[in-house]
Amino acid sequence: MNTPIIDRDLTKQAPHSPRERIAGFAIASRAVDKCRASLAGTLGEYHYDCPLDNMLFSFKGINGEQFKAAVQSSKNYEDVGAWLQANGTMKTPDEIKSWSDEMEAGSPMKTPEKRAFFIENCSRLGLNPQTNSTFDWLEADDRESFRRKSV
Repeated sequence: MNTPIIDRDLTKQAPHSPRERIAGFAIASRAVDKCRASLAGTLGEYHYDCPLDNMLFSFKGINGEQFKAAVQSSKNYEDVGAWLQANGTMKTPDEIKSWSDEMEAGSPMKTPEKRAFFIENCSRLGLNPQTNSTFDWLEADDRESFRRKSV
């Protein structure tokens, strides 16, 4: 199945959840949306080639410019997935799954220099920083941002 990449205006809607995977890679769908929005000038408050995107890029041994070129030449998310699998540091399906699962479960609570920021932002959104992941926080923040805009 080929899922066409729809250019999202990130001033009006959130990018994909970082949980949504392309070829097994967490973060990839969201990075594609932010990349395309940055090219179209509709990035809003989001950032492309940010620390979250760079977790994916580092894992694959690529950079934001290489990913951008791949996204620009791709018609669908599967093309991006095929590019990710063929470029950078080769990863087995088990390595991809393990890394993606780890990313999905990860939390800044485990990083002393990021802990206070995470606690403050989780509290603002009514989340428990002890039990919520980075992805939980990002999804809640996306919902809250667009709820405020619609009021």
